[in-house]
Amino acid sequence: MQDEWLRYSCQMSLPGFGKESQQKLQHAKVLIVGAGGLGCPAAQYLAASGVGTIAIADFDKISISNLHRQILYTTEEVGLLKADVACKKLKQQNPQINLISITEKITSKNVMGIINEYDIVVDGTDNFETKYLLNDACVLTKKPFVYGAIYQYEGQISVLNVLNNDGTFSPNYRDLFPDVNAAQIPNCADGGVMPTIAGIIGCMQANEVIKYITKTGDLLSGKILMIDASTLQSRIIKTGTVTKTIINKLVETNTAQLISIEELNNSLDKNVFELIDVRTIEERNIFNIGGKHIPLNEIENYFWAINKPTIFYCESGKRSAAAVNTAKQKFPSHEFYSLDGGMKAWKASEKILN
Repeated sequence: MQDEWLRYSCQMSLPGFGKESQQKLQHAKVLIVGAGGLGCPAAQYLAASGVGTIAIADFDKISISNLHRQILYTTEEVGLLKADVACKKLKQQNPQINLISITEKITSKNVMGIINEYDIVVDGTDNFETKYLLNDACVLTKKPFVYGAIYQYEGQISVLNVLNNDGTFSPNYRDLFPDVNAAQIPNCADGGVMPTIAGIIGCMQANEVIKYITKTGDLLSGKILMIDASTLQSRIIKTGTVTKTIINKLVETNTAQLISIEELNNSLDKNVFELIDVRTIEERNIFNIGGKHIPLNEIENYFWAINKPTIFYCESGKRSAAAVNTAKQKFPSHEFYSLDGGMKAWKASEKILN
């Protein structure tokens, strides 16, 4: 066997796989959005299996709190861009493939141009706004979307927007979650996550990508798999075979206006801002920087009768950004800000100063 095929000899020995399937992988182009707990294992197995082109999109940097589940990175790489480090590591793992690092934030303005270049999109994101954006872009560009999500001990996976034999498309993310209030569900950093569930779901996503590209096995299309890592119980829920939603255009992404730790520090004594903690009462009791306490799920019903600009804060900055978007819809003329980096950034800045 030629050296270029030797690396893949075990998978090429699979019944019904062979050289033809390997060549399909070689010519495939996969976009992974999010190089975190899901993106890391998915990218590693897709790279190892010989997917010809893999792009990794992530504008975030590696932090210590990532390392328990984001297994591509080391302590020495904290502070570096995830996408750059991931591509470098994967290139070392498999020099035969093409790796592309995308370090710009994916928004409604650039998502179509990015997705157009690839055959299939893997969802490694940890916020609902981006999931909806990627889903809608995949629907508009007719690309399959390998959805994955993890929270605490649980994980979900489904292959969305797959072309059926009759020309219709399978259900997409909006069919599964048409009315979910994303703002009320914490991300991994805020709500916690079992590290192994990230590996399980990420590997399953890679598995579905390989199945889709090589046309082998039964895709998780028209169904969603749910698994609980604490009990290892799983179930598959059928979601239908055809989408019932109509998506004609992208919804503009809401980008919360940020305020830095330094800006807030300089203004605390001047009483120029209304400060609101949107975390749970348990989080607030452990540590807070003052202000009112209004949990995120109560923001929608809160009434602002003040003239000062409002700053929301949470643990990482994601729930506070959601609070800004929710409040801005109700009170568009009021000034709302999200504390950039949240309490994690605040504590880190205190350590630097000390």
